[in-house]
Amino acid sequence: MRVTVSHDKSKQQVREAVDRSLERLASSVASGPLLITDTRKSWSGDTMNFTLTAQIGFLRAPFQGWILVGETSVTIDLDLGLLASLIAPDRAAAALTRSVKGLLT
Repeated sequence: MRVTVSHDKSKQQVREAVDRSLERLASSVASGPLLITDTRKSWSGDTMNFTLTAQIGFLRAPFQGWILVGETSVTIDLDLGLLASLIAPDRAAAALTRSVKGLLT
């Protein structure tokens, strides 16, 4: 799933917001009793690569992606792995878009 959201902040401001809020962004994709654990992230230039583990009850599923901070937009590419079969893609994309816009206001 890939989402692009425009912004009017400096790249540094957006990078800092994204860095602080990775778990919140990931949690916005799903609803219910989803727990996000094992967050790992690294920056390469303006791109943050990350991995997370989502846990629902005893079921644990890793997922990964990247976030590119551009001059006027943020692009998030998220591979939900096994969770993709449990989450409606349009609903997940809408939730992620709302969350990113909330970070950038």
